[in-house]
Amino acid sequence: MSVLSSEWLKIRSVRSTYLILGLGVSTILLGLVLATSAAGAYDAAPPEQQAAARIADLEEALIIMPQLCMGILGVLVVTSDYATGLIRTSLTLVPRRWPVVAAKSAVVGALALLVGALAVFGTHLTARSVLGGRFSGAYATAFADRLPLLVALTLTVPVFALLGTGLGALLRSAAGATSVIVGFVYVIPIIVGNIPEPWSERLGSLMISALPRQITGDHITTSVYGSLLPPPAAAAVMLAYAAAPLVSATWLVRRRDV
Repeated sequence: MSVLSSEWLKIRSVRSTYLILGLGVSTILLGLVLATSAAGAYDAAPPEQQAAARIADLEEALIIMPQLCMGILGVLVVTSDYATGLIRTSLTLVPRRWPVVAAKSAVVGALALLVGALAVFGTHLTARSVLGGRFSGAYATAFADRLPLLVALTLTVPVFALLGTGLGALLRSAAGATSVIVGFVYVIPIIVGNIPEPWSERLGSLMISALPRQITGDHITTSVYGSLLPPPAAAAVMLAYAAAPLVSATWLVRRRDV
């Protein structure tokens, strides 16, 4: 418990933490701007264009912002200790070492879950209130029917945070680990999307952003990702994204000198 308290004290005493958290939650404001703009364009369009108009789920389209922010926070929580040399003190005071990684993961994961919930549900409710029944009722579906997907989207944010924590401990480089996080958010999905079929859909189904709809069984044919995994397999892949780097990092931290 003392290790957990120490990590919580360290993370909340750094100003960059609040900046990253603010950027993650700012998805709500961006969603409001986009929803208001879309509503204005819809209302100004003739009836035949309104009938054919569609809009993407804003909470799903904008989830990359809190994912990226919390992934970077996970990286910095670990790499800042290496940069300042504080990691030596931490590992000296906690000889077993794994509680340090566990405490960092717990603090970052809890913050990411909070930010993810605020970003996803806040963006959805904001878009729902602004758009109403526009775009063929895209946001008129009962909230209870959308709840499973919203929860699954929320969980991707702590997954990225834990992925960043694990990568930070493995690489001990903020630049290197952040580059990998950015790759998972932007670069790898683009590369996978340009691979010839059937590998594009096979690999696309394993992308983190493809997992929420597969977990809920809510497949859409217009997705840029694949949708080949059944819900249990998709949930297992999401868990592996968070667990694999943390387990590897814990194993390595226990064997390295620092």
